[in-house]
Amino acid sequence: MTKIIYIINGPNLNLLGNRETEIYGQSTLNDIENKCKEYSKNLCLDIVFKQSNIEGEIVNFIQEAGNKASGVIINPAAYTHTSVAIHDALKSLIVPSIEIHLSQPAKRESFRHKSFVAEVVNGTISGFGPNSYLLAMKAIDDLLKS
Repeated sequence: MTKIIYIINGPNLNLLGNRETEIYGQSTLNDIENKCKEYSKNLCLDIVFKQSNIEGEIVNFIQEAGNKASGVIINPAAYTHTSVAIHDALKSLIVPSIEIHLSQPAKRESFRHKSFVAEVVNGTISGFGPNSYLLAMKAIDDLLKS
């Protein structure tokens, strides 16, 4: 049976490919989604790929995933450093979850060094550009098999 993985993306990630390409690279969010869909076939996973600039919608996606998914991968973007609501929604999950970032927050501005998400997920993958998503998919697959 194929397992469903939610990949949830936060604010401004819809601007990838145009926004701060020196940090985030040339890939668009659509490019990343297509890579994830292709890679998911190798892992026998189905993915549900979502993005919102609105904190409450992201909370809704997490809650939906809690009822429908076998795992969650989340790039909370700027909400990483500010959202207790996303922290609490992730904390309520009983399925594995992984935080990802395209860039390496620890190498950026000091306000990006604190993650409200890291405390409630199984792990964090950051700094590998779009490959952060694929690494997280492999990690979720491994967690589900163990």
